[in-house]
Amino acid sequence: MKRHVFIRILDAVQSGDSYFQQREDCTGLLRLCALQKVVAAMRILAYGLPLDAVDEYVQIGMSPVREALNHFCSAVIAAFGKEYLRYPTHVDVARLLQEGESRGFPGMLGSINCMHREWRNCPAAWKGMFTGRGKHPSMMLEAVASHDLWIWHAYFGLPGSCNDINVLQRSPIFSAYVRGESPPVHFTVNGRTYDMGYYIADGIYPDWPAFVKSVRHPMERKTQRFATVQEGARKDIERAFGVLQARWAVIRGPAYGWDRG
Repeated sequence: MKRHVFIRILDAVQSGDSYFQQREDCTGLLRLCALQKVVAAMRILAYGLPLDAVDEYVQIGMSPVREALNHFCSAVIAAFGKEYLRYPTHVDVARLLQEGESRGFPGMLGSINCMHREWRNCPAAWKGMFTGRGKHPSMMLEAVASHDLWIWHAYFGLPGSCNDINVLQRSPIFSAYVRGESPPVHFTVNGRTYDMGYYIADGIYPDWPAFVKSVRHPMERKTQRFATVQEGARKDIERAFGVLQARWAVIRGPAYGWDRG
């Protein structure tokens, strides 16, 4: 992580959560500073370390690390959620439509897919519900990403026994459109105007106007060309998942501390 990005995050969590402000204990000694707490939380997230693996480097115990990690995640969401964890605005939609048209897909708002996240410490009573195609329990993440790796929709927490269709049926991805709150989308293809955008998806998704899928067995040159371009555009979400797991190893490995409440 670049230094200026880290400093920006450090300043944001310090100003947004009083937990990160350094204080004195009952003996008058200074307690853990914000830098120690943030570095410990970042190392756990970036390298996938257990809670007791940062004490030698940061000089912080396991219990304070757990508390710092929880406060850090909440503070980051509160500080940056409105900027990054949001649905596209009118300006964003215009940019996404322009980007999609330049790639041969006018009306495209991004590519959609799901991934599994292993849950190692899943309670025994829930293992059957959370175990799907793999041997270990997992949870699913549905996401929509654009070509510049902006994940503007994320829906996480359903059992790993679900498939992409089950997740879609519970997902709020179309909620804003149903309520009439989503920015308007207008594009023209072959002289016909449409007022609803779509997502690039793989073959498991239903045959809805909101999804553009590849041709299963392309025979003609035109359909072969379409399948190649569509599959290339669908790689946006796969690349976003890959970069996310490469930057944050805690996502790549099994989850040990996720709490369903």
